[in-house]
Amino acid sequence: MSDWLLSIEGTEAGRHAALALALMAAILHALFGALQKGRHDPWLARAGIDLSYGLIAAPFALFVVPWPEPHMWPIFAGAFAIHAVYKVLQAMTYTRGAYTVVYPVVRGTGPLFTVAAAGLVFGERYAPLQWAGVAMLTAGILGLSAHNLAHLSHGRATLKPALALAVATGAMVAGYTTYDAWGIRATADPFTFLAWFFLIDGIFIPALMARRLVTLPRTEVLPLLKRGVLGAFVAYFSFGAIMLATRLDRVGEAAVLRETSTVFAALIGWAVLGEKVGRVAAALMALIAAGAVVMEWGG
Repeated sequence: MSDWLLSIEGTEAGRHAALALALMAAILHALFGALQKGRHDPWLARAGIDLSYGLIAAPFALFVVPWPEPHMWPIFAGAFAIHAVYKVLQAMTYTRGAYTVVYPVVRGTGPLFTVAAAGLVFGERYAPLQWAGVAMLTAGILGLSAHNLAHLSHGRATLKPALALAVATGAMVAGYTTYDAWGIRATADPFTFLAWFFLIDGIFIPALMARRLVTLPRTEVLPLLKRGVLGAFVAYFSFGAIMLATRLDRVGEAAVLRETSTVFAALIGWAVLGEKVGRVAAALMALIAAGAVVMEWGG
């Protein structure tokens, strides 16, 4: 698998594979967010997910994939720190704001920051039509948040800090997307990066929430375990897909395509969390999708 991925890197086949991976990541990332926002406290839900994917990744990291090169250890340390800050901000955001209000803000600010960061780090340049696509997608995402805010029936008391945290979380999304793209390109085998990333990334939140996990009522253990294992596999395919996409093709394009997750998040919010999606929201979701198409095909 690694040899095949490396063989299509930078080719037209690699571009098509990156497109498919980014769209898969979008669908699964929306599901991942809903899993964290659902029945359990977001901190506990994230702890269950991280603990699960860290434990599952351990044997693959230790015994299956090639051992990381020495220069990768400082890169993993940086990834650990960036993702730790991101997770804290994300959990703080979810505990203060409605999912369909704060999630679009997080994902809407991310593409702008990521495209700018990719230009600085990787020298990526985009055509005017592609920038128009980014603007369309961002406008649609932030418009969706504003629309959901106008119809919000509860949770307004904590809305301002929730929105501020959502913007900060969006900046961290850009930070980890760019950093991880650099990290996965720094090793010979991309699956080495993925296995060790999930192992290392699974430490922080479970350690932070260890006392609450230990004292969790017995009736809550099994539901949290099920959510954690499900979330772990969603994370593997979601975050793994976007990381591979950034290795195969341009980072900015992959990041923008991933943010169509907002469309899928709105559908999940409607179908699973009981949050309404009307005509205006549907039109804004269409604008998001159109922006992603323009960005992808405008180069």
